[in-house]
Amino acid sequence: MTIKIYSTPSCPYCFTLKEFLKEKNISFEEIDVSKDQAAAEEMIKKSGQMGVPVVEVDGEIIVGFDKEKISKVLKI
Repeated sequence: MTIKIYSTPSCPYCFTLKEFLKEKNISFEEIDVSKDQAAAEEMIKKSGQMGVPVVEVDGEIIVGFDKEKISKVLKI
């Protein structure tokens, strides 16, 4: 399972999301869209959103820290 989190350092929801995944021992790739313009454009193209966090789980896009949906997709 491949998990990408598009985030920024100043986003409190991004921080909470990453802490949630760490508590569950789920590894993820963090992509800082504030420093990587190409990644920001990729995130917008995939999600249609400019806000963070955006989570991609094996190609499925989840916008925001939707704990219920993330838990369901990750089966936790």
